[in-house]
Amino acid sequence: MISVLLVDDEALVRTGLRMILETADDLAVVGEAGDGRAAVAAVSRHRPDVVLMDIRMPHLDGLAATATIRSAAHPPAVIVLTTFDSDDEVFQALEAGAVGFLLKDTPPPDLLRAIRVAAAGDAMLSPGVTRQVIHRVTAEDQTRRRRDALRRLEVLTSRERQVLIEIGLGRANAEIAKLLHLSEATVKSHVTHLFDKLAATNRVQLAIAAFRAGIVD
Repeated sequence: MISVLLVDDEALVRTGLRMILETADDLAVVGEAGDGRAAVAAVSRHRPDVVLMDIRMPHLDGLAATATIRSAAHPPAVIVLTTFDSDDEVFQALEAGAVGFLLKDTPPPDLLRAIRVAAAGDAMLSPGVTRQVIHRVTAEDQTRRRRDALRRLEVLTSRERQVLIEIGLGRANAEIAKLLHLSEATVKSHVTHLFDKLAATNRVQLAIAAFRAGIVD
């Protein structure tokens, strides 16, 4: 059973999310929070596997709450749910350690899948929106940033680089294994090496590295 904490300052949104999650036999809502401060306390109390996190909330916003939650020992996966009003805020949330983000109008089956993927230690990216965020962030001084980003990738093997490209395209390990004709265990090993070599803590940061280097468009 995957335990989930719902964090949103709108009770109606939390109720809607709870109703969606209750349709799945393998998911259980263990708590709710109406602001970031309450979310941090609820994580300590309930120890959820996954947190669905809104960004704009009173007292402590989702950005600060995500950073605090992810800095703890054995933290839950955090998925940011947003209306995409501010892509800068979304990017900051990813840098704070969120495993990905989804729009609030994401179809229920995709939301359930995202929770399962996050609980398994993978990331759920919305590829089109992810590209909008990353392209905006990398637009400034692109030449210098791309040169520096490419230099970071020089330590990678050709196979690790291939895996990084697929991660940048938002593909999960099983999909990468099939495309590159590898076992899923081998792909997981390559991903672990990528984390170490690129000093990344989650797959979203790997995707950002790929976009910054220009190996994914």
